[in-house]
Amino acid sequence: AQTAEGEVAVLLMDAEKRIRLLQFVTGTSRVPMNGFAELYGSNGPQLFTIEQWGTPDKLPRAHTCFNRLDLPLYESFDDLREKLLMAVENAEGFEGVD
Repeated sequence: AQTAEGEVAVLLMDAEKRIRLLQFVTGTSRVPMNGFAELYGSNGPQLFTIEQWGTPDKLPRAHTCFNRLDLPLYESFDDLREKLLMAVENAEGFEGVD
């Protein structure tokens, strides 16, 4: 299942890439003091979610206001890992949002 593969892809990331992934999806590089249950979006409490979206040729996209990661259904674990890293490493966002 893609969710399990996604979890493995995150576990294989070093700490810096995990921080960058968190920043990519939520707009902040830090987990709230009381954990992910305390994440807030533009409309108040907003849990981290992953939605299936797009075609396998697309990169993942993030909606920081909603703490949401949109992932295409990739054909292999290697594709998932490669495209997730590419999106995270090449993302541009707002500086100083922590």
